[in-house]
Amino acid sequence: MSTTNWAPEACALPTAELPLRVAEFDTLFAEQLESVTRLDPTTADLILYADAQSTAADLTRRETKCCSFFRVDLAPADSGRVRLRISVPPAQTAVLDALTARALEKSSRD
Repeated sequence: MSTTNWAPEACALPTAELPLRVAEFDTLFAEQLESVTRLDPTTADLILYADAQSTAADLTRRETKCCSFFRVDLAPADSGRVRLRISVPPAQTAVLDALTARALEKSSRD
């Protein structure tokens, strides 16, 4: 699974909508992501800037509808940031690997 195709086979999002959803995540990562911490193979914390809360909430709500194996928790973090915790079952760790790699790639500042 590559960082350009991290959507799993289990995703119920219509194929035509997939590039749009990936673009939404790319924008969130590029504009709002401060850091990524992998807590364990099935869990990652993404720290976002505070003004990303509503966008992240809407995007993750829609994502969990089509990829029901994702578990997300959006909560306040230090310094007014927002923590987006993403968990997956052990069988989906490759998806989380690709998603976190994509987040790091898109958030890289030159």
